[in-house]
Amino acid sequence: MSEQLGKIEQGVKQSKEAWFGRIAHIFARGSVSEEIWDELEELLILADVGVETTNNLIDRVKQRVKAGKVAQASQIRSALKAEMINLLNISPKPINTDSVPQVILVVGVNGSGKTTSIAKLAYDFTSQGKRVILAAGDTFRAAAIDQLKYWGEKTDAEVIAHRPGSDPGAVVFDAIQAAHSRHAQAVIIDTAGRLHTKFNLMEELKKIKKVAAKLDPTAPHQVLLVLDATTGQNGLTQAKYFTEAVNITGGFLAKLDSTAKGGIIFAICHELNIPIVYIGTGEKLQDMAPFNAETFVNAILY
Repeated sequence: MSEQLGKIEQGVKQSKEAWFGRIAHIFARGSVSEEIWDELEELLILADVGVETTNNLIDRVKQRVKAGKVAQASQIRSALKAEMINLLNISPKPINTDSVPQVILVVGVNGSGKTTSIAKLAYDFTSQGKRVILAAGDTFRAAAIDQLKYWGEKTDAEVIAHRPGSDPGAVVFDAIQAAHSRHAQAVIIDTAGRLHTKFNLMEELKKIKKVAAKLDPTAPHQVLLVLDATTGQNGLTQAKYFTEAVNITGGFLAKLDSTAKGGIIFAICHELNIPIVYIGTGEKLQDMAPFNAETFVNAILY
């Protein structure tokens, strides 16, 4: 737990120093005036929490004040932390963990950190002595296939790939078959993040899901949406297309350590209503942490 906390603290260091540390200092003044509420709103928005989510958070805290449950600045700060935790605590969607191999479909726009996040997931499995198959489902870019092969070597995971331009569904089918024959514990599927139109991309993802289900009716068991923390509010619009097209079971927030605006995580949970499952906390393969709302809020708002 201490190792996980250390990774999260490192991941949110920039955000904490830039914005959330200043939010904590607001409540050190003793009394809470209307001016402080305005300052709090401004800092939350600057931290990329977003206008809608910021208003939602502040309204919830004000309701506690109005109900007479909190009055002192320190109590209001605690109430803010509690509401932040509540906002991030989204019940995970049911996942069938009994099936072997576990089939994990990873989606997201190109450049979001998708392939690196897949490598971190693979490393997490292989570090536990589990066998992993990586499926190079982004057949539209030769560079994507080469990149996945590179990470396969680094993480000791086997990569199933076809030629560039081939059918992604065929790659996925072969990868899951290979996992069964080789007694692998996990299949992690890379996918394209960009086709000629959003419609084509989403239809391709739906097709991949159907192919996976042919070999196991409960597959894919997880559908992870990789989100780039550095893109802020712009990334939310793109992410909404994925949540509408495929049944996202969880989010992987990548590049959290590279931004001072880690507040985007609150907007993701509020606007997309998907649970964050993992966060990327650095550039190394081991720089990934399972997400815990309370641990995260305590790290970002001391």
